[in-house]
Amino acid sequence: MNTSKITVKYALILGVIALFCTAISTGVYLLTKGRIDSVMAEQQKKLLEEVVPKTYFDNDLLASCKAIQLENAPYLNRIYIAKKSEKITAYAIQSTAPDGYSGNIVLLTGIEPNGNVLGVRVLQHQETPGLGDKIETRVSNWILNFSNKLFSLENEVDWKVKKDGGQFDQFTGATITPRAVVNNVRQSAKWVITELEQTPTMLEQFESCK
Repeated sequence: MNTSKITVKYALILGVIALFCTAISTGVYLLTKGRIDSVMAEQQKKLLEEVVPKTYFDNDLLASCKAIQLENAPYLNRIYIAKKSEKITAYAIQSTAPDGYSGNIVLLTGIEPNGNVLGVRVLQHQETPGLGDKIETRVSNWILNFSNKLFSLENEVDWKVKKDGGQFDQFTGATITPRAVVNNVRQSAKWVITELEQTPTMLEQFESCK
């Protein structure tokens, strides 16, 4: 058997092995994909319910998701619409504060149509451990200070950290992180009462989340 025939033989063997491994990997993926998607959906659902209590809606909050793309509000990412008996009761808004100490801070904020903030949670950040990470509930209760705080144009001046003359505490040795979070929550609440509630048909222009 010459060298070329040996090469072809081993190439065919390797090809069969690669095809077999690919088939196994594909099979495992198809068998587990449904379970993985189900677990992820359940985690998303629980997180949404931390900022919009279950008593506020009877619709499928996950399925109500719409992607937001607005030039005048680039910090907005997604919106989930809570309804009870077909009436909108609250919004869960995913937004990005670009001015954290170490970069973007992604937030999820529950807001009633009148500007009342139901709750805020951090979805993603790269803030300094022991300082900026106090925005996480596993580290401190600071983020809970937003719960049931009513935002209005009349009290907008109070929506700052205390160092800037507002009502929210900053962290010892770390002001940039809480300032970024407060500003972003304020922007989201202001957008709801000055833009979204003034133009209800706005929701129709947003596409469903993929």
